[in-house]
Amino acid sequence: MLIAAATGVLALGGCATLDAAPACPMGQEPMRTAQLFFGQNIGDKPGVSDADFRKFLDEELTPRFPGGLTVLDGGGQWKGAENKLIREASKIVVLVLPNGREGPQKLNDARKAYAKRFNQESVLLVTQAACVAF
Repeated sequence: MLIAAATGVLALGGCATLDAAPACPMGQEPMRTAQLFFGQNIGDKPGVSDADFRKFLDEELTPRFPGGLTVLDGGGQWKGAENKLIREASKIVVLVLPNGREGPQKLNDARKAYAKRFNQESVLLVTQAACVAF
């Protein structure tokens, strides 16, 4: 029991440092970045075309993040609800979040919009502290 408690304290201590602003080199500033992973299957079949994704980008992501973003082609796999391995093409969007508190809400709104538009279970989101220079 003591080992479990000590492990929990160490794990929480590690988590606390994840959100700390990094000490950035000269010329860079601490910010947060985000990666969004948009699956392109609809059900178990390919369905979101490049044109469909471009339209989503133009209508949903670009208005929310007008400062810029990067789109990469990817592929991934995951276990679905029936514990069946699912592989699919994906689009990965990488962006630097704007300063302020609105970034997380804009990310969640974009994720919901994609899930609704293309009948997706979810959109994976990864955020992290980073040192950034433009």
